[in-house]
Amino acid sequence: MTRADPSTPPITSLQNPQLKRLVRLHARRGREQEGVILIEGARELSRALGAGVMPTEIFSCPELHSPEAAEVALLLPGAPTLLSPAAFGKVSGRENPDGLLAVANRPVVALPDLAPDAVVVVLDGLEKPGNVGAVLRTADASGAAAVLVLGRGADPYGPNVIRASQGSVFALPVVALDEDEAHAYLAAQGCVTVACTPDAPHVYWDAPLTGRLALLLGTEHGGLSAHWRQAGNGAGLSVRIPMTAGSAADSLNVATAAALMLFECARQRRDVRFSGGQP
Repeated sequence: MTRADPSTPPITSLQNPQLKRLVRLHARRGREQEGVILIEGARELSRALGAGVMPTEIFSCPELHSPEAAEVALLLPGAPTLLSPAAFGKVSGRENPDGLLAVANRPVVALPDLAPDAVVVVLDGLEKPGNVGAVLRTADASGAAAVLVLGRGADPYGPNVIRASQGSVFALPVVALDEDEAHAYLAAQGCVTVACTPDAPHVYWDAPLTGRLALLLGTEHGGLSAHWRQAGNGAGLSVRIPMTAGSAADSLNVATAAALMLFECARQRRDVRFSGGQP
């Protein structure tokens, strides 16, 4: 259990080198240079611990602890570095921090061997951390087997993605790949790829979404890249999410689209599993 040493005064100077380093780690370049991630918040740290991601450094401000943070603080390894409220506010990425921040080595995640009814989510160039985090949270909730993050979009282990996922990034395999690596993996696993595009001929709820699938999701403004849109080069099936005629909306938020697709996959798998009349 981690307990602060009461004889060690908290860091109060906003010019402290440790604080300056933590600020640099909020930038992707800083994290990549050190091979580390930042995990802030009791819930996120609890889920990281549950997945075996152990912090190498812990920073704590007991004055800011929520009841949940006070409980999680006792589970963290080693003694934390104490920060004053002002010092913690400088290194926090949140408006109302709960006083817990940790540095950990970046997880090394292997691509899994897929079950026959597995669903993999492929995110093609998504740039907004909030969207990536929301998709990860939904993928976890719906039972997806893995999430592949392609291109130099949002860092899947960036602090804002971790926050938006509420720690779900640690609950399932999340792997950053390039297009060729992703295509080779999905082909080797025998995945039927399902491209989500607004001009697709099939409405998603009418499409067969059972078996081993890879759901392909692109950016809201650009959609999927040509690599994944072209039939025979990744997109075995194309589906669309219908919208009301005359609607001012010309697209859905990608996290919303992912939620619709993933839970339709879960619904169709429920029908298959329960087709024999079992509860």
